[in-house]
Formats: sequence, structure tokens, C-alpha cells
Amino acid sequence: MSTANPATATAPPAALPPPPLPAADARWALFLDVDGTLLDFVDDPLAVSAGAPLRELLHALHRALDGAMALVSGRGLADLDRIFGASHWAAAGLHGLQLRRVDGSVREIATDPAQQAQLCRAAQALAARFEGVTWEDKHNGVALHCRRAPAQFAPLQAAAIALLPQLPGYELQPGNLVLEFKPAGMDKGKALLELLDSEPFFGRLPIYLGDDLTDEHAFASINEGHGISVRVGNREPTHARFTLSGPAATQAWLDRVLDALMQGTPAHAPIPGGHTARQP
Repeated sequence: MSTANPATATAPPAALPPPPLPAADARWALFLDVDGTLLDFVDDPLAVSAGAPLRELLHALHRALDGAMALVSGRGLADLDRIFGASHWAAAGLHGLQLRRVDGSVREIATDPAQQAQLCRAAQALAARFEGVTWEDKHNGVALHCRRAPAQFAPLQAAAIALLPQLPGYELQPGNLVLEFKPAGMDKGKALLELLDSEPFFGRLPIYLGDDLTDEHAFASINEGHGISVRVGNREPTHARFTLSGPAATQAWLDRVLDALMQGTPAHAPIPGGHTARQP
């Protein structure tokens, strides 16, 4: 399977259906974005934490799926482990620049320290031009956050695009009120395919939940593999074929998934909101 450019996503139908529940004997591989999907956004990304109920739910799903569950995030692996306390989970961090398999082995696409230092100086100077914008050193890239100043996003993006030619080897990844300079050539879709080629994910039906433009690469890869792509929120256009309204709905659906896996809930069981869905 190959990934597609998110910019080519077509407008969705008037209403996407909610995602299905698994049959009792389903062999699912579950891939979960974090911010905006499992957890609500906050002004300070470093202040995000997962409560005990969500942690317990995810640990239970991890066991029920025999380890075939992974976080796929723009956050680094260390930050994901801080939030979820789950260093033994498979995970893709920094949009796939970091990847941890279930055996604990880690693959990381490193950047040249001198290039990273140059990028940090440029990003710091760029952020200083826009009130309310903060920058974050991700060690393999840099994020510019404007959640505290949403009106700055458009002019910040224009300035970042103008800066990009001075930063060879990097590309700009827009997100939800964030812009990231990251090494070119890797995205969540490619990281997802890498995990799907390894155990215990290989041969399972892939399910991906994400909310942001950064998740569109993964949606495209999931669709090519006849999996289940789920947009969280209402961002359009999208490659996703199913939808949930937000992190609270995501957690409610994951509760239902766990019940179905553990108790054999019928695959046509109603989803909260009055809809029904069947296993594709």
C-alpha cells in the first residue's frame, strides 16, 4: 500500500457514519492518535495528561488485542510514555520519525545536531515575531504553537512557508493550530504501514482514529488496506470513512469495542447517538 497526499482528499458526504464494533472473533489492529482524538486540546501541550479511567481502558484494549494497539502521534515517545505510562506499547512518535515495536526495539530517524540547532534558532526568531506563539524543540524538529492566539495561525503559516527554503531537508506539517518543521520523507501513514508489516499487527484488520490533517496520510493508507478510517471531530475534507464527534465519543466507542471483544457484543449493536453499524 502507498500513502496519498492529504491535499487530494475529496469533500466527505453530508454525514459520515459512526464506526462499527468488532465481531466477537475479530482480529483488529487498533491505531490511535492522541491530541484531539483520545484527549482534548489544552493551551499548553506539555500540560496534557491522561486520567486513570482512560489509561485503564487502553491497557485493557491492549491486552484484549494481544498487543495489536499502537499510539501514532506528533508527540515523541518519551512524552507519550509520560502521558499514558505505557512504555511497552508499540508507538509511532514525531509523525513516524520515532517508532517502537512490541519487542521494545526502537527505530529513529535522527537529524544532524547542527541542522537542528539552526532550525531551533530560526523557529525561535519566527515565534518571537508573533504575539502568543510559542515554539517547542522536538529534537527531530520544531513545533510552533498558536493555540493561545488562533488568529496568528494564517500569518504564521505564511511566514513559515517563506522560511522553509532556508531549511533544506525539512518540510512543513500543518496541524490543529500548530505548525511543525520536520525532516522530509516520513509521515503517519508510512509509520502505520511499517507497523502493519510486523507482529502482532500483520494480517489483522487495521483501524485508525485521528482528528487532524496530519492523520490524513494514515487514513489513505488504511483505506487502501480496506481498513476502518475514523475522523474524530468535523474537519473537512477528509479521506476518513467513519466519524466520532470528539474525544469523549472516542472513549465511549472504545469502551464498546472492549465490551465487544471481551463479551461478544453483536457487530450490529447500536452506537451512542441512535446509529447502527456493521463490520465491513
